[in-house]
Amino acid sequence: MRHTDKELLVKGLKSFGYTVLAMFAGPFLIYQAFKNQDHPFYLPVLIVGIICAGTAIYLGFRSVNIVMDAVFGKKTKD
Repeated sequence: MRHTDKELLVKGLKSFGYTVLAMFAGPFLIYQAFKNQDHPFYLPVLIVGIICAGTAIYLGFRSVNIVMDAVFGKKTKD
């Protein structure tokens, strides 16, 4: 019976924290950009928001993968 790798689990939970931060920051920045379309910083804020939203998606998959590896162990090719 395999035991949970606690260090890897903590790393996965920290990654989930960053994911949640990016999940809120991305849509917030995109909303603020569209709300202020006449502002000179419209395009840079929109680009940062889109990058932040994409990062949230990437971190979400990465976090789930890390937690799955911590709980079930890495797959080995037989």
